[in-house]
Amino acid sequence: MGMRWLWLALALFTLPASAEVRDPHAHFFQPKLGDFKGELDAAKQEGKAGILLMFELDDCPYCHRMKATILNQSEVQDWYRQHFLIYAIDAKGDTAMTDFTGKQTTEKAFALDQRVRATPVFQFYDLAGKPTARFTGATQSKEEFLLLGRYAAEGAYKTMPFNVYKRQAGQ
Repeated sequence: MGMRWLWLALALFTLPASAEVRDPHAHFFQPKLGDFKGELDAAKQEGKAGILLMFELDDCPYCHRMKATILNQSEVQDWYRQHFLIYAIDAKGDTAMTDFTGKQTTEKAFALDQRVRATPVFQFYDLAGKPTARFTGATQSKEEFLLLGRYAAEGAYKTMPFNVYKRQAGQ
């Protein structure tokens, strides 16, 4: 009996770290301060590639799917947190906020300004607060979502659409 427990313990401790599932609200998204102009300064100071906003709705099944299958993966959380500051925006929310230009607005008005028509929308912003890469909907896999992050962080959005980048990466 003791040997069986030893093998079980060894198996559990040798699982890859990427297999860990964690709450996306605690490990993917940063807590919102509501001042995205200020968040840009923090992103610069922390050496980030930019800011990622996920525009979502409470009753959006694709938003829930992303959180339950991809944004909860430790590998995704760790990679994205290393490269971006990440915030969730309620596309119908009345929460007051300051946009990247310093303008006072609400989450709902900001989502309209950003032309969010469906959810989820993953919108990347550079360190000047300019929108860069954008992806609407749920990705097919965590690998595709990680590739999307690299596409934004490396600046590939400047020279090709994401589907071409994906094809070149063999996905």
